[in-house]
Amino acid sequence: MTFSSKLIEKAVEAFATLPGIGRKTALRLVLHLLKQEKSNTEQFANALMAMREGIRECIQCHNLSDDEVCQICTDPRRDKSLVCVVENIRDLMAIEDTGQFRGLYHVLGGIISPIEGIGPSDLNIDSLAIRAQKGDIREAIMAISPTIEGETTIFYLSKKLQPLGVQISTIARGVSFGGDLEYADELTLGRSIVTRTPYAGR
Repeated sequence: MTFSSKLIEKAVEAFATLPGIGRKTALRLVLHLLKQEKSNTEQFANALMAMREGIRECIQCHNLSDDEVCQICTDPRRDKSLVCVVENIRDLMAIEDTGQFRGLYHVLGGIISPIEGIGPSDLNIDSLAIRAQKGDIREAIMAISPTIEGETTIFYLSKKLQPLGVQISTIARGVSFGGDLEYADELTLGRSIVTRTPYAGR
């Protein structure tokens, strides 16, 4: 793909670094922006910069937040004794979209994977244990993708949390083994949360 403008080429290259965006799609986006009013493009760029500079991690659940503590954690209508443990932000958003869960969350930031060199110390597990030690958590729902690594992570967390008096449950297997939560449809995922089952371990 050749360009008559180096500025357009650089813009296309920038958009093409985004996941799922190829060079042709990137070019369409760049040309679309060029057709817009300059103020619209400035607003678009300013919104990205404001997000990049202002976004932070919730000190309690590790969700993305505008403030030190996210809106979910500070919502008085939430059941603070019920915590849904997820692998990443995308999974949290997928569960929120179902409208079936009214507790809090805890984002691990990944799952235990020895092959990839990811151990418990690389994840947000200690902060979850601290929340449990305070006696704030009655039940922890393991909404983690049903893979071998996911099952290993659930097993590790259960051994860490159950001695602290936390009931461990897992989402119902409406989500197929080996699948990713973020790609499950809202109805299936919502039912999986509602019909969760106690975790028996191994």
